[in-house]
Amino acid sequence: MPLNLSKADARRLLAAHHFREADLESVLSRLGSVQYDPLNPVGRNHDLVLQARVPKYQVDDWQTLAYEDRFIYDAWDKQASLVLMQDWPLRRVYHDWHRARWHEKVLKPHKKAVPIVLAELRERGPLTSTEFEHQPHMKNWEGSWYGPKLTKNILRALWHTGEVVTHSRRKGHHVYDLAERVIPEDLLNAKVPSESESLEWLIKLRHRAVGLLRPNASWEVWSLDVKAAERKRVITKLVNRGELVPAEVEGVLFHALPETLETLDSAQPTDRMIFVAPLDQFMWDRKAVAHLYDFDYIWEVYKPEKDRKWGYYVLPVFYQDRLVARFDSRLKDGIWNLYKWYWEAGVTPDADMLNALERAVSRFKIYLGAEKLKLPSGMDKLTKDAWRAGAK
Repeated sequence: MPLNLSKADARRLLAAHHFREADLESVLSRLGSVQYDPLNPVGRNHDLVLQARVPKYQVDDWQTLAYEDRFIYDAWDKQASLVLMQDWPLRRVYHDWHRARWHEKVLKPHKKAVPIVLAELRERGPLTSTEFEHQPHMKNWEGSWYGPKLTKNILRALWHTGEVVTHSRRKGHHVYDLAERVIPEDLLNAKVPSESESLEWLIKLRHRAVGLLRPNASWEVWSLDVKAAERKRVITKLVNRGELVPAEVEGVLFHALPETLETLDSAQPTDRMIFVAPLDQFMWDRKAVAHLYDFDYIWEVYKPEKDRKWGYYVLPVFYQDRLVARFDSRLKDGIWNLYKWYWEAGVTPDADMLNALERAVSRFKIYLGAEKLKLPSGMDKLTKDAWRAGAK
């Protein structure tokens, strides 16, 4: 029988699970992956995920761990992500999953170009895709996701299949190198787990990342190259082994790791107000967020401006065990521009909440490295005063 939880129990558990503070290495280890998104209005998604959990975090603090310490590396997980280097052997299943598609599209039809690209990388690397001398233009690829340059598409195919990796980034762009020159030798040569072992590990990792996860969460949440029936079969197997625990929250079935549920008795709401990333693990399953928090969230960056309800890059705002507000803002030329702030329906900010907002604004301004704050007209006085006080 599933464990029965109230929504209040679930919210308290998730507040502690997601937003307890720790150092950068500990947070990355706990999450297992952080989705990398190139949009950069107030730091990129991975920066926003980390600032919500790491005290005094600032934009790009992750780069030393990635490109000097090799604690994390760029890989495919839930879309492009930063993942733990120690997990390289278990993640090679993604190379297998992606190989057939890239083989048919790029590697097979352009097999003569592949050794040319690899040879240039071996001799001259690390390189961005535009630094290669070999740059055939494929007219039929114009307008495609990776563009019309053959070398860039070959590099992406080799990246997805594990032959090349991201050595570093230059202005956000991948600087590629051979995997053998970046991945530690013991991991590169480690025994590769079976697909079933890797799949079980990835499913447990998703539960660790999200905390409470619905078996019917959308494909994007899982990002696994298996059918839903196979995923659910593995979940049942993990439940039967006691490695996942069913939990029903007021009519909706979730699963969680046993160690996550063991923290329920000690879990406490956070007194911090937290600005949450759009692609934060906490927000991955938006139907679950709507069920638990009465908070409907749509990421509107790809909508035409006239069709947006809330704004371009809107961040949810978490306080105690609730989602209490949302806002749209941008950093430009050192100025943090707040365009819209919305308190959620039914939220009346009291003194404690406004003080928490002031502290959150102060932390976020430091995280951004912003010099000034610009507020919109039409804000209520108490909220505007909290923003101004936090930005001093």
